[in-house]
Amino acid sequence: METKYTFKDFKSDQEVRWCPGCGDHAVLAALQRTLPKVSEEMGYAKEQFVVVSGIGCSSRLPYYMDTFGFHSIHGRATAVSTGIKVANPSLSIWQASGDGDALAIGGNHFIHAIRRNIDINIILFNNRIYGLTKGQYSPTSQFGMITKTSPYGTVEHPFNPGSLVLGAKGTFFARSIDTELKLNEEIMLQAARHHGTSVMEMLTNCVIFNNGSHEHLSARDVKEDRTIVLRHGEKMIFGKERNRGLILDGQALKAVTIGEDGITEDNILVHDAHTDNVGIHMMLADMKGPDLPVALGVIREVADVTYEDGVNNQLAEVTAKSRIRCVDDLLRSGAVWEVK
Repeated sequence: METKYTFKDFKSDQEVRWCPGCGDHAVLAALQRTLPKVSEEMGYAKEQFVVVSGIGCSSRLPYYMDTFGFHSIHGRATAVSTGIKVANPSLSIWQASGDGDALAIGGNHFIHAIRRNIDINIILFNNRIYGLTKGQYSPTSQFGMITKTSPYGTVEHPFNPGSLVLGAKGTFFARSIDTELKLNEEIMLQAARHHGTSVMEMLTNCVIFNNGSHEHLSARDVKEDRTIVLRHGEKMIFGKERNRGLILDGQALKAVTIGEDGITEDNILVHDAHTDNVGIHMMLADMKGPDLPVALGVIREVADVTYEDGVNNQLAEVTAKSRIRCVDDLLRSGAVWEVK
């Protein structure tokens, strides 16, 4: 009889030491609620889940999951995740990284894992600040932001994680907000189903060093007008009255009101997450206010060969053609001679 897990089976006995009100709590809850569904749908035993992290507030997450885990070093979570997956492709790898851990010191590992399309699930906690080290600006901090390391305002342009993923030819990119528990579970389940690198950007709030950094999107009175939840095959409609939508105006996206200027629901674009055309996905990932809503949900999900499949296929092909079947064959191959 197969074991049916609940979210309690994935909660460890460790005290969660994030600050009260930290957005990481909600993302942790979503993951704990998602893994039982992944297990039931995809047949994973609890022992096949591995949670990997680097360094940072979000990187404490493996301690709070009752799974196998690996708390690695700063910026190297993706390298560790890669090694684990290639060594044992039967495992389900979930990586927790912050915007600093993944995009600064770990940036090179991050983009190359995406380029290689390794079958791992990366949860990118983006609070736009270094929280663990007490408030320095990060690669996603807004231009001009005043922090402990930019007392007069940062003069660096921030990364858009979505653009970075898609620019590296990513096969799966999704975005959500920490408070959107149901949407986060939906995204995580789709990421688990995806065969390749799945990157989920979670906009999280740091109540101590960058409180309210995403409030312009998450506040109840503005959320529906300033964000749009994208689902494959559905019209790109948003707004409190569900009367706003996206169209293509030349080569750019434009937000319009249904019922005005002859616009009907038929004019509104249908989201195609599976198209190979990265251009439309890049435009969706880049959207920002005040003229356009910020895109949430799965923006891109396309199929491609994974790194570990490529490695295993290559090994099988080389093994089938090789004359070397054992150590003795190896020792007697090449230039050999007998000493008498």
